[in-house]
Amino acid sequence: MPAFAYKARKRSGEVVTGVLDVADRSAALLQIDRLGLFPVSVDMPKGAAAAAEKTGSKQVNLDFLPPAMRSFFHRKRKPKMQELATFTQQMANLLKAGMPLTVALNSMTYITSKGIPSDVAKQLKQDVMEGKSLSDAMARQPVIFSDLYINMVKAGEQSGALEDVLRRMADHFVRFAEVQAKFKSALIYPAFVLCVGIGIGIFFMTVMLPNFLKLFDGFKIPLPLATRILIGISNFFQHWWWLVLAVVSTVVMIFYRFSTTEHGKRKIDQWKISVPIVGNVMRLNLFSQFARTLATLLHNGVPVLTALEITEQIIPNRIVKEAIAQTRREVTDGKTIAQPLARSKVFPQLMVDLVKIGEETGNVPGSLANVADTYENELNIALRVMTNMIEPVIIVIMALGVGFLLVSVLSAMFAITSNIAIR
Repeated sequence: MPAFAYKARKRSGEVVTGVLDVADRSAALLQIDRLGLFPVSVDMPKGAAAAAEKTGSKQVNLDFLPPAMRSFFHRKRKPKMQELATFTQQMANLLKAGMPLTVALNSMTYITSKGIPSDVAKQLKQDVMEGKSLSDAMARQPVIFSDLYINMVKAGEQSGALEDVLRRMADHFVRFAEVQAKFKSALIYPAFVLCVGIGIGIFFMTVMLPNFLKLFDGFKIPLPLATRILIGISNFFQHWWWLVLAVVSTVVMIFYRFSTTEHGKRKIDQWKISVPIVGNVMRLNLFSQFARTLATLLHNGVPVLTALEITEQIIPNRIVKEAIAQTRREVTDGKTIAQPLARSKVFPQLMVDLVKIGEETGNVPGSLANVADTYENELNIALRVMTNMIEPVIIVIMALGVGFLLVSVLSAMFAITSNIAIR
């Protein structure tokens, strides 16, 4: 069993060293954690490392690949909200334990953070050791860290409360991850039921029904209207499926081309917040996202114009983006936030009133946080209402479709049996 030499730090800040006989580096980190220590470095002795290399513990080398393919395998993906929250919380915990920033970043290279490669922490540590601030180091990795993240870290560095800022950011990302999860879970079941229903209908029309038609062809009797309609639909899909596919592909292509234009994107975003039921859910989600993000930025000391600019970049809907941009331009002229928000005709009166109260009391971040809490609660209710309304509608549609199929087939069977009985 290989030996791992480690250097770790106690909660008091004292540095300790030792050697662990464990199977691998992960087991060594787990053992150090059980000892109540924070790892600084965990390495195999040179002799053991050389032996391990001889036995075949080799890292996969991609140097033989073209540069484009190497960059594909090594490229970073944008982390999910929950993954970013975990990374931020771990960083805050290390700083709370009294570790210097470089030591904490070094420890982060040994802590598994799902979705964020260890190379990220290594590069951050290298940049900080070269004299850069943490926010500047994060700015060099825009795929991982957004402008929101970087500006909040910069505000924490300037105020000397980096640990508190990281904790608030972790809470912020957790809230957003929960909202996204609720939104997706509300749509998964209806979408699944709809897809299954469409698949069963296509299978019946193209596979099952032709076998029934062979039975009907042997009897020279007039078929019921429902059966004739079903046969006509089946024949159409059997003989003209390519036309259906061409029409659907053309419609999808036209919609895709339209959605890539600036005018099309704006129209689609306007439609998203205007349709009944779903539009209400979209609006509540956007309002809570706007209020929560702006409150978090202002609470951490980010200037109001910078906070509005970052919030504008984060909001995905162009209608709301334009309202925020107009608000930012008017705030530059010396006006308060509440007035331009009201003139945009996009944000609800409740938000405007609460922001105005926050400006009068000098606590705009607190008022925006209350707005975010209010709309997040309303969003939860709206999601339940939407789910409770969509599910019965889908069930009724599927029941009507299945009922039509049964009536079409059974009525034909009854017609055949009646004809046989008469003969």
